[in-house]
Amino acid sequence: MTENRGSLSSRLIFEWRIRHLVVLLVAGLGTYAFIESRADWSAMHRWNRAVGDMSVVMIALSMAIGPLARLLAPFRAALPWRRELGIYGVALAFGHTVIILAGWVEWDLIRLFGYELHPLTGAYVMLQHGFGLANVIGIVGLIYGAVLALASNNWSQRLLSGSVWKFLQQSAYVLWMLIVIHTAYFLYLHFQDFHRNLPDPNWAQIPFASLVAFITLLQLAAFLKTWRSKRNSWRGSPRGRPKTGIVAPSA
Repeated sequence: MTENRGSLSSRLIFEWRIRHLVVLLVAGLGTYAFIESRADWSAMHRWNRAVGDMSVVMIALSMAIGPLARLLAPFRAALPWRRELGIYGVALAFGHTVIILAGWVEWDLIRLFGYELHPLTGAYVMLQHGFGLANVIGIVGLIYGAVLALASNNWSQRLLSGSVWKFLQQSAYVLWMLIVIHTAYFLYLHFQDFHRNLPDPNWAQIPFASLVAFITLLQLAAFLKTWRSKRNSWRGSPRGRPKTGIVAPSA
């Protein structure tokens, strides 16, 4: 019995290491591909968008596995991969934030919220309302993602108990919505101001919209399948069977 437990534990540890190595490799190759896809952009924007885009892709993959597993049985084997994809997706989001702080706002944190130093008054004034709001949403998402990532381990699962831990992890849909709003602003709105030195059009606009639509449809399809399954099982149970209305004769 002890040997069997030891063998099972060794296999689980091996699979855990493989998942980490594979996801790290995918994260590195994907980020490099995103960097090369915008070779004519400035270095800061290339790295900023590449790291941010790869973070979105990895979290999207993590979000897609659950609905796919509900819809198609073979994808159930992929469920353990959600943890590593989510963890490294959040890690990339932190890298994206550091690039923004160092290369875009140059560690002048008030600029992160849309304020700029006015050259005549010497005071900070609000110039970029959308930029500030989008960054606030991004910061909230980053904190939310950090909590989920830190709780993505067996120790946290035992500490919080199964039901509480599961509830926390299922709230990843909130994180996904924050990511979508934050990313959409910078993909579609931010660089349209007339006074900016506009970069070349971002090719990721259509793929991003397609990705969001795909995740949304997956979630909707999984919801409908789960609802129908629950409804059918309820109808088949004794409690769910309708009463016939026939009254037994009294003795």
